[in-house]
Amino acid sequence: MEARDSNGAVLAEGDSVQVIKDLKVKGTSSTLKRGTLIKNIHLTADPEEIECRVEKIKGLVLKTCFLKKV
Repeated sequence: MEARDSNGAVLAEGDSVQVIKDLKVKGTSSTLKRGTLIKNIHLTADPEEIECRVEKIKGLVLKTCFLKKV
């Protein structure tokens, strides 16, 4: 199976994506704001999740339904 963003575009290892909705990050007091650019994503075994690094937060796992490919 292949990972797809909220618009249906296929995601690949190392792509850049943008957050389409403000997301609260569990375990921290920070929030990912809408429009935040995330570079160099890593695909996981689950096609609905990707792993990334954002603003000092390593190993962050995000659902692909909240992302769009740039």
